[in-house]
Amino acid sequence: MPIKILMPALSPTMTEGTLAKWHRREGDAIKPGQVIAEIETDKATMEVEAVDEGTLGRIVVPAGTANVKVNDLIALLLEEGEDKSALDKVASGGPAPKAAPSAAPAAAKAAAPAMTAQSHDGGRVVASPLARRMAEQSGLNLSALTGTGPGGRIVKHDIDAALASGGAKAAAPAPRAAALTAAHVEAPGMPAYDELPNNNIRKVVARRLTESKQQAPHFYLTIDCEIDALLKLREELNAKSPKDGPGAYKLSVNDMVIKLTAAALRKVPAANASYTEAAIRRYRDVDISVAVAIPDGLITPIVKHADQKGLVAISTEMKDLAARARQGKLRPEEFQGGTFSISNLGMYGIREFAAVINPPQGAILAVGAGKQRPVVKLGALAIATVMTVTLSVDHRVVDGAVGAEFLQAFKRLVEDPISMML
Repeated sequence: MPIKILMPALSPTMTEGTLAKWHRREGDAIKPGQVIAEIETDKATMEVEAVDEGTLGRIVVPAGTANVKVNDLIALLLEEGEDKSALDKVASGGPAPKAAPSAAPAAAKAAAPAMTAQSHDGGRVVASPLARRMAEQSGLNLSALTGTGPGGRIVKHDIDAALASGGAKAAAPAPRAAALTAAHVEAPGMPAYDELPNNNIRKVVARRLTESKQQAPHFYLTIDCEIDALLKLREELNAKSPKDGPGAYKLSVNDMVIKLTAAALRKVPAANASYTEAAIRRYRDVDISVAVAIPDGLITPIVKHADQKGLVAISTEMKDLAARARQGKLRPEEFQGGTFSISNLGMYGIREFAAVINPPQGAILAVGAGKQRPVVKLGALAIATVMTVTLSVDHRVVDGAVGAEFLQAFKRLVEDPISMML
């Protein structure tokens, strides 16, 4: 009997998605592990691999179809010895095809077979998943390379060789943007406008933020932190970095804020919590979600066990997470979960703001820009670099005193950053 390929659930919260692209056509032979489709979830576009072997007999849901519910039939796979007449029996109400987990998120696989890309002349370029990722990250044009793997497949060795020899670079991809509809005029005399259709990411972000403001009783606490000592420490640490090579690093203020926030949460664990109807969950781990702007909205990749990692490890991990977030390449476990969030708009010159809590977490820290301001020290006027941070708190789980205690701990660490090593 034909095997059903169902819309997979690529995350615990996913209820529907967009079938963005089919990698295989009707009549193509399918082997387990082959990438057969791309699914756009509420947070990312993910590749889906086949689990069963057979022939792709019928594509039920065309590429580009939105709002496909999880477990809906998207295709039928013919088993060995079956022909299209088996599909006709299904269509005419014959025996129901057997359902099987015929698709799986590609990110869950430890290894995967070759993937294909289009060459400049329209032909197919065969490359391993690792080679393709390396080419994307380094800007190499796969169609300009010759593969040395089985069947001419481009493998890691070929990418390394191309990079060593200054291989052909691909043209920089154009920024992804939502398609504009034709101009609209609501009524005579009213201004014309364009509509940008909401994708799944934008819809889910809108829904979750609305739920957060409606369901979590927010309150806000703000404190100023002098960061001159922090900036000096950052400068000294960056000066110790090798100029290039695998050990090179460049710490940002945000990297240090992540580490300091994690250290403060260790000192005030009551702020590292979330609310449920049955109980308050106080987390044992400190997993920091960091807000990253992407073309389609917002995503919060997670630095797990941030309190146990050094600054260089946090910096390296954050750069990788942010880059893959903007490419839509994060795995679900890399952006779902987290125990506490940080939103930093300091790089945009924003002095102070209040962020919306990232449910089900109990708090989020909004970080503003460090600016030189007049301050009073020992009764005299002085100049200091001051950073304003605002803690948004779910009052059901974190009381005002706990929130204030957390901000005091954070301020002490920021103004004496060496103490985070203790």
